[in-house]
Amino acid sequence: MDLNRGLDDLVAVALVAALAPLVVAVLPGPRIPQVVIFLVGGVLIGPHVLGVAETSNIELLSNIGLGFLFLLAGYELDPQLFRRRPGELAITGWLISGALAVGITAGLAAAGYIRDYVPVGLALTTTALGTLLPILRDNDMLGGQFGQYIFAAGAVGELFPIVVIAVFLTQRGHFVALASVAAVGVLALALSTVPWLARSSTVQRVIQEGQDATGQITLRWAVVLLFLLLAAASRFGLDVVLGAMLAGIVLRTWTRRLNIDTSGLEDKFDAVGYGVFIPIFFISSGMTLDLKAISEDPLRLLLFFLLLLIVRGLPSLVIYRRALAIRQRVEMVFITATSLPLLIALAEIGEHDGVMLPATAAALVGAGVLSVLVYPLIAVGLHRSAPLSPTDLGIAPAEMAAGTGAPPEIPGPPGQDSQGALAAAISAGSKPSTTGTGTGTGTGTGTATATASASASASAVIVSTPLTEIATRHPAEMLSLMAGTRQARNRVPVSVYRPWAPNVWLGHAVSGLKSCPAISGPAARLRDSGNFAH
Repeated sequence: MDLNRGLDDLVAVALVAALAPLVVAVLPGPRIPQVVIFLVGGVLIGPHVLGVAETSNIELLSNIGLGFLFLLAGYELDPQLFRRRPGELAITGWLISGALAVGITAGLAAAGYIRDYVPVGLALTTTALGTLLPILRDNDMLGGQFGQYIFAAGAVGELFPIVVIAVFLTQRGHFVALASVAAVGVLALALSTVPWLARSSTVQRVIQEGQDATGQITLRWAVVLLFLLLAAASRFGLDVVLGAMLAGIVLRTWTRRLNIDTSGLEDKFDAVGYGVFIPIFFISSGMTLDLKAISEDPLRLLLFFLLLLIVRGLPSLVIYRRALAIRQRVEMVFITATSLPLLIALAEIGEHDGVMLPATAAALVGAGVLSVLVYPLIAVGLHRSAPLSPTDLGIAPAEMAAGTGAPPEIPGPPGQDSQGALAAAISAGSKPSTTGTGTGTGTGTGTATATASASASASAVIVSTPLTEIATRHPAEMLSLMAGTRQARNRVPVSVYRPWAPNVWLGHAVSGLKSCPAISGPAARLRDSGNFAH
């Protein structure tokens, strides 16, 4: 690779990545995911439109971005999830998708529409969990029970096709392929035992002292782990996605056994992954889109686009009928139908074996790009527009019934009982404010105005009280309050918002940013920055 040409390509890619948040901010209407801008920008600067950059010059950085994407996916995934109900349903759903894919692709092959039906059929069963994570995280769709079902379905839609690719779509024998998968798995298990070798007080002290500032020891070892398993997977002829996801799972094990401060480490992952490498992968994916081949047969792209929804998405309506509400099942349809990274890999495999038509390969990648552009937006739109239910707050029907009994004690400030403090907080919190006075309107609660001091006191109560206790006693008021919080968080940068810290955000919502000394962490940084828009 020519150094000057490579640097020019990196400048073009970096410019697209830097402009993406600005473009999202100025576009009218609902906020669209930055992934969309990355893909569109990649198409524009790619060889098939402006010809500013070539994918070959950024291939290594793109693969590192793909690795970080699936490292974070594996890091968020709890392997125990597969032993519980979400995992069982996810596996059942994937098997149904597999059966549908076999029937549909066999029919298309018999009609002469496709030739390499195995990669095409497998492509229709994939789900882009890594691609979905930043979109779903920005919109608070990964918390609670619904988040567990998303993680399980996404993980199955990534891991199962990867294993099938490794075993059946390889130039080597099936036994050698199975041995390769087993070898990488054994390596991951061996690496998960590293914390047992680092139990000495000296090692613990080095980790504690060197995890910040110029040392960054935890981040560096996480990168070593990622690169090691990426190299191992590639060496054994496997897709690097498998190594990256296993690296994330092992890393989660390390943090738990070594008692590492995960909040700081996660912030570093966000900075390195989403700040540098992951955008390069998405932009590179857009650059691979062959618009000329697609324009010659656009119906082929639309067919695969719809088949992703039918084969991978629609089974969710049936599989989760006893586990999720109808609105969440519809969201799952569009979430599970979103696919991209494995479609690119399967298209390359099909072209390499000389059987897949070039138009089919281009249409598969195009359908994946289009699914990332469209399906998550529909799921996010349904999530934002739907009224909150007690299930969204984590309130089971039994808890709602129990809420008519004795209320849980909620500590309040001196001179004020717990119910009065809660009422003041809820009255002040329906609409967040950046001024010293919080005013809000809630469903069934009327309109109330609270002073800054009362709001700050109430916030201290809310921050120290579990959401489930508050929600069980005052479900209607909580629904109103959380609706206001949902409207607010859609305007908040992801860098200062963590969906797994709901109590902080609840305190923020009921007090007003400038009037609440009890707020700390991400909410405090947001308060001090003045970036909150209401």
